[in-house]
Amino acid sequence: MCYLIKTRRVLKQLKQILLTGILLFCVAPVLMVEAQRRPYKTKKVVAIKQAAKPVYISPQLKNFQQLTAAANVNFIFPKGFKEIKAPDNEDLSFDYAMEMPGKEFEIWFQVKSQKENYAGYQKSIGDKSKAQANPDSLYLGMGTAHALTFAGDNNFLQRTIPPKYLARYNADAGKSYLLNLQDEAVTKGYKYALLITLQKDHIGTILAVCFANEKGPEFFKNIDRASNCIKFKP
Repeated sequence: MCYLIKTRRVLKQLKQILLTGILLFCVAPVLMVEAQRRPYKTKKVVAIKQAAKPVYISPQLKNFQQLTAAANVNFIFPKGFKEIKAPDNEDLSFDYAMEMPGKEFEIWFQVKSQKENYAGYQKSIGDKSKAQANPDSLYLGMGTAHALTFAGDNNFLQRTIPPKYLARYNADAGKSYLLNLQDEAVTKGYKYALLITLQKDHIGTILAVCFANEKGPEFFKNIDRASNCIKFKP
């Protein structure tokens, strides 16, 4: 009988310990959140705030942000990448560029607002002397022209981007071009590239070129790491 009583007491104590542990496990995060909400006036907190450094924005990124804002485009710098100088010469002019250090992988961006062009196009409708091409189709010429510049011929794989992928970027149209690159100094000896154009009707155009020396799974995995860094605003 005594043994049963002792056993029951031990079990009761274990239950209490277990219940206390569960309560602590559940309540502790709440207490922590509440504690974080309380204002602190200690010297340590002041010191931490004073030590915080502002995020550096390079002149190249600042200019790019102005272009993306004009074209209703959001750009968020992706993790694991490093800014590099974008090419800007007679043959190739890009607005921003970045690389993955140690991965032999780069991305160049070009963003253009089509708002003024579209306004001019609307004014020219019905006037044969001022006829203009619809700016909503300019992404096609931009993509093909850059593909020819990089590849040197028409030997590249071109595809229309499906609607479900366009929706990820709030775009209305787009093309992709898989390229075998010429051995040029400007492309740093890279062998392959994936060129993508995205169009937001009446608003703007995004052109991105991804460079690599291998076009296997790692190439497309690196592209995926940066796939959400740029898109049109809804």
